[in-house]
Amino acid sequence: MGAFWFVELGVLILFLQAFKPGASEESKCLPGFNSEIYVFNVERNHLQSGRRLGKVVFDDCTSRTRFLFHSEDSRFKVDGNGTLKLKRGVTLHNGQEEFDVSTHSKGKKITVPVRVLHEARHGHHHNHHHRHEMTTQPQPGASLSLPVLNFPKSSGGLKRRKRDWVIPPINFPENDRGPFPKNMVQIRSSKDKKVKIQYSITGTGADQPPVGLFTVDKNSGFLYVTQPLDREKQDQYVLQAHAVALGSDTAEEPMEIIVKVIDMNDNKPVFTQDPFTGTVLEASKPNDEVMQVTATDADEKGSANSDVRYTIIKQDPLLPSPNMFVINPVTGWIRVNAPGLDREKIPKYTLEIQAADMDGDGLTSFSKAIITVTDSNDNAPQFVTPLDTVSVPENKVDALVVKMPVTDGDEPHSSAWATTYKIVDGDPQGLFSVSTGPSKLEGIITTAKPLDFEKNNKYTLLVTVENEVPFAVSIPTSTATVIVNVEDVNEAPVFTPVEKNIRKPEDLPVDSDLVLYTATDPDTARKQKVTYKIGNDLAGWLSINKDTGLIKVKSLMDRESPFVQDNKYSVIVLGIDNDEVPATGTGTLIIELEDVNDNAPTIDESVIRVCNKESSPQLLSVTDKDGAGFAAPYTVQLQGSSHSNWTARMNDTKTGIILTLKTMLDSGDYTVVLRVSDNQGLHKDCTIQASVCDCKGADFQCTDKAVAGFGLSSILGILGAVLLLLLLSLLLLMFLRKRGGEKKEPLLQEDDVRDNIYYYDEEGGGEDDQDFDLSVLHRGLDNRPDVFRNDIAPTMARPEYRPRPANPADIGNFIDDNLKAADNDPTAPPYDSLLVFDYEGGGSEAGSLSSLNSSSSGDDQDYDLLQEWGPRFKKLSDMYGGGED
Repeated sequence: MGAFWFVELGVLILFLQAFKPGASEESKCLPGFNSEIYVFNVERNHLQSGRRLGKVVFDDCTSRTRFLFHSEDSRFKVDGNGTLKLKRGVTLHNGQEEFDVSTHSKGKKITVPVRVLHEARHGHHHNHHHRHEMTTQPQPGASLSLPVLNFPKSSGGLKRRKRDWVIPPINFPENDRGPFPKNMVQIRSSKDKKVKIQYSITGTGADQPPVGLFTVDKNSGFLYVTQPLDREKQDQYVLQAHAVALGSDTAEEPMEIIVKVIDMNDNKPVFTQDPFTGTVLEASKPNDEVMQVTATDADEKGSANSDVRYTIIKQDPLLPSPNMFVINPVTGWIRVNAPGLDREKIPKYTLEIQAADMDGDGLTSFSKAIITVTDSNDNAPQFVTPLDTVSVPENKVDALVVKMPVTDGDEPHSSAWATTYKIVDGDPQGLFSVSTGPSKLEGIITTAKPLDFEKNNKYTLLVTVENEVPFAVSIPTSTATVIVNVEDVNEAPVFTPVEKNIRKPEDLPVDSDLVLYTATDPDTARKQKVTYKIGNDLAGWLSINKDTGLIKVKSLMDRESPFVQDNKYSVIVLGIDNDEVPATGTGTLIIELEDVNDNAPTIDESVIRVCNKESSPQLLSVTDKDGAGFAAPYTVQLQGSSHSNWTARMNDTKTGIILTLKTMLDSGDYTVVLRVSDNQGLHKDCTIQASVCDCKGADFQCTDKAVAGFGLSSILGILGAVLLLLLLSLLLLMFLRKRGGEKKEPLLQEDDVRDNIYYYDEEGGGEDDQDFDLSVLHRGLDNRPDVFRNDIAPTMARPEYRPRPANPADIGNFIDDNLKAADNDPTAPPYDSLLVFDYEGGGSEAGSLSSLNSSSSGDDQDYDLLQEWGPRFKKLSDMYGGGED
């Protein structure tokens, strides 16, 4: 029975005045605490400062909810709302502490004893609302070891029961070992001395699932639990206690009983994952956070049973220090504890972590934390060859100078491993460039500009290498020296200037000197000779002296030539040295040709059409290939007999000719000769073909002219004759077709072939202009009674055949459909039986199929005749002709 004292029991003790005669009326309320003693159970001897133990409730018969409480023990304090807390740490040396808590009401000091009790099997309890932990007053006749719950007295009538009369929870530990059923509390009615009372309970665990977990002795009121409770499944049960007087209609009002399951430390912590993985930079410093491990505990939250503490119990490897990491025991955060992380030496650490509840003194579980040391840029790249000498030909851009391999101890293919390069000395003109090779561990130097051997034949470059990311620690960078020797190559002669412009008149005489255009050889040390030639002269106007470079006129130049653009003519001149492998340089000579008056003006129009009556003037356009100084204003003069019938004058701008017919001419074509002169008097006679028609003004129409040598009536007559001929041909064809339809005999010869039916002597009838006679198809054995057969026809049903169509145009489809039906007809001959023929025939009506004799020799045949039949029969003639061969 002593096990019941480990259960945190709260028993409601009604206010003292409620048990006294005449004190049942609410109007006689007395100030006081709602319990004669408060017992607060704790799960450990040492209590930390600030811990909340529970709550005392005081009622001064007003609506006040906050009071001034005083604790006899200065280590404890009570807030205005009755919350009991620890002001500083307390150790329960005897397993409990007792002291008084008091307050004043209506000038009186009211005191209540408080007991803080260490119960090793119990968890601490938090009160909710108006349910409070209380001790019980032993009732007469009850066991002193079992608490008693009394039904509160009713005030009678319809008045509400006082709110303080609420039964506190019954605390019962989980996982109790029994024996079962086990007494929890006794329920009693104050009327049990007068009448016989029967007790019962309802609610979860009684008559609701899980049914039968709690039972009550109906006579004594003892409440039993029938099996161990599990707080993790259900942390409390709400029951209704009933008391009924036998032989009477009176009964107590139902009393609510809450059974609260006290947590026991029966669940060990569980890590949220196993293993935990994390990373840490190798350049991390002590106290840098790495990762966090977490574990959960299914026991009651906020209690020591679920208070987990973390510890590192093992580190692998133990280098360079056995305590490279430390863990926060409360949060589980792992931090760096010592310097010396080096990924290149130890890339990974494995920590064994312990999680224990009860502040680290309870149940334990284990997990691993795998920490990968990630790379930091703590290794500088190093040149494999710190000094290199190379040779590079001059005048090349993007030419490879040297490849400089390096090594780096950091993690491959990371930014701390990839390299960048810089030329820090020896290249003030920017003649070289350096880049990173595809492998990221190689510097490639190339020429950014052409090198000139004659200016500088040697360069000394100083190159540094770094990583893509800055160094994590202060370390020196690696350098390399590259000596570049420039190789001399044969360079092409260089014209000065590369593009030379001169101005010359276009009528410069042949063999006249134009200009001296020379080139120099940049290879001064070679002392080479340069010779010249014309490379591109589209018009063929120029020549050049191969030794001096003097350019002369070879043929007359023309500014109006299509090879001249914007008065400029371009010529490519070549300069060639005399090296073993000659080099050629090019220069461009641009000649701006000055215009001279060497082109007479011309008339654009060559044919005009005018009426012979009131003729409209004709405007003729004049052009001159020469420039503006040798063109307009123009002048015009009629030449020859044109003066008699025409007049010509210049328009107002002196750039066009106005030609007018002044006399009436007969219809026909006439020639008009005009002499056009430019402003320098250079002229040209131009001929105009004028078509004159019998019309008036500008309405030019030639109505009396013949078309193609015939009149309109002649053309209509020819067309009528052609149409009549076509009509007669059509009538003749229709007549011939009608006569052909009346013939009964086939029109076709035996060897003629048509699209639908082939005519053979015994295979069927021929066609007669698409009018078919199907009786011909039935010739064969029916026409030979002397031939018979003896066979057995199948007895199965035969398919249906399509009847003969009435329209001859459908005869093709008729034959195709019935042919397919006959092919699939099992009753059609030949039958799958023995056929007996007594007569095999007396010869073929068709005669021999070959014109060749059946003799073994073909010598009597003349195959040479095939040679005359054309090339298609030549092969056959060669095969059979030619004598013995």
